Amino acid sequence: MCGIAGIISPNAKKYSEQIQKMTNAMIHRGPDSGHHEFFENAALGHRRLSIIDLSETGKQPMFSQTKKACIVLNGEIYGYQDLKKKYGDYHYRGSSDTEVILAMHQKSGKKLLHELPGMFAFAIWDDEKQELFCARDRFGEKPLYYATGRNGEFIFASEIKGILASGLVEPKINHEALYHFLQYGYVSAFQSIYSNIFTLPPAHFLVYSNGKISTERYYEIPKNDLNISLSEAKEEFTALLKKAIQKQIIADVEVGSFLSGGLDSSTIVAMVNEFKNKQTTISFGYSGEHSELEFAEEIARKYQTNHFEIQENRGNIAMDLLKIAPYFDEPFADMSFIPQFKICEAASRHLKVVLAGDAGDELFGGYSFYRIENLLRKHFSYHHPLVKFGLKQFGKFRETSFLTKENIAHKNILDYHQNSVRIFFNPSQISELGINLKYHQSYSFKANPDSLNDIMRTDLEKYVPGNMLVKSDRMAMANSLEVRTPFLDQDFAEFCIQLPENLKLDAEKDKMILREAMGNYWTETIRNRHKQGFGSSVENWFAEKGLMDLSDDLLKNKTSAIFELINFEAAQKFLNKGKQHWNLLQLAIWAENNQPPNS
Repeated sequence: MCGIAGIISPNAKKYSEQIQKMTNAMIHRGPDSGHHEFFENAALGHRRLSIIDLSETGKQPMFSQTKKACIVLNGEIYGYQDLKKKYGDYHYRGSSDTEVILAMHQKSGKKLLHELPGMFAFAIWDDEKQELFCARDRFGEKPLYYATGRNGEFIFASEIKGILASGLVEPKINHEALYHFLQYGYVSAFQSIYSNIFTLPPAHFLVYSNGKISTERYYEIPKNDLNISLSEAKEEFTALLKKAIQKQIIADVEVGSFLSGGLDSSTIVAMVNEFKNKQTTISFGYSGEHSELEFAEEIARKYQTNHFEIQENRGNIAMDLLKIAPYFDEPFADMSFIPQFKICEAASRHLKVVLAGDAGDELFGGYSFYRIENLLRKHFSYHHPLVKFGLKQFGKFRETSFLTKENIAHKNILDYHQNSVRIFFNPSQISELGINLKYHQSYSFKANPDSLNDIMRTDLEKYVPGNMLVKSDRMAMANSLEVRTPFLDQDFAEFCIQLPENLKLDAEKDKMILREAMGNYWTETIRNRHKQGFGSSVENWFAEKGLMDLSDDLLKNKTSAIFELINFEAAQKFLNKGKQHWNLLQLAIWAENNQPPNS
């Protein structure tokens, strides 16, 4: 895993100081080495975390065999050995996956993306064409940002802090992104918190040529469901997952696994055991709090792993926030980023690469609200006005926690999902705070508003790259750790996306395909488990004096930077020691770190 950067401009060598500052700002992404290369009109920079081809032949920026093209890559190309055989007429100088992309580019140009697997963000400068070609992986595991400098330079980097370190861009607040953050707790995967710094969205490529920028989507997730039996699905599920694991454990350093004791991480560890006699596993929990450590120990014993169990006291949350938040570059309110940082920090003491079970809930139907939506769907099918009247007036429905006036007021389950699930502030509250520019995200498919599978597809294009993978990448890279996500292997993920809903969940069970296919690999206790998080509530965190002191310093002071963005008086009513309070505190910390100008 690495950090990449570049400046495309005439007389590029005059930007040697700027490109050095850009890569220095991302040294945490690649502490092993840093290098720069210059063409007449392009400066490329790279910070390296050595994983594959640890020799000098694996260093970047990497020139093609003709010296007319040069690449910087952040990521891993799984199964690159097979691609190397396919493109065997290229004169390879080393054994890295990076060089395979150069071989593919030389022969196939931009079409290489249609057969390039893995997680990646890369940029190739073609000196002959005077053209920059950038691309990002299908699901958004690796980030890439770009901007235009004050003198017309095209600037790109793995993180926003890399672009800002160039000193060539004066950032301007994006109020649409601010709206999205206040509503959902993260910035959309299709934009950045700044209106003049852009993110290259997942599954897109960018071309910069003759001073013009063009972007294009090169991949869309499958839109149709399969017609498949449970027995056939179990067999294919297991075979594809084994192939994904087999490809992702290849490295020139040890590859370990996060082990929470949940279904997803237990599955990863079980599958790794098919290929490695001994593996290292890492678990994390807060002392004195309900955790999953006992379940993780069960799996570790079953597969006789080299298991590290990290237990910490909760400690000073305010200090943790101030230490960790700057790694995001944008406001971010997912509560679990602190324990995510802690487990990455612990893992980095023993490993450079770990496997994680991210995206299993979106692929297999693991969230409790998916089951609620499945039940709500039946009620949205009733359109008779007397039924609606009866529900609203008398609440004459079965005593369930999901059938509320608020829930059935939505048009359909997609409307419920987008406007009730994982929401911090509703539109009227955001307007009250002074933000009115709502962002409308586009997707690669038109969702059926009554389809659970399309809700999961929406999450894969919205929540997963905007929240989950941002958290995974930034917290891992903050600790110079590479995290790989086998469930997002293209072949495996596409198969799961297309599985019919009845193989994912029903009124009683979640993750049915996972339970059916993998149950024999788990212990009895694990088989009977349902999803569990890290166990803390935001209310408990606000019970700590240090966190309240930090909150008071930032949110009860009219001169705080956050109040250049939102209304002070309106904000006071939301300081309720709940999730809205938490959201505003994260925004306040970000604002203090970045001192956004009036915009």
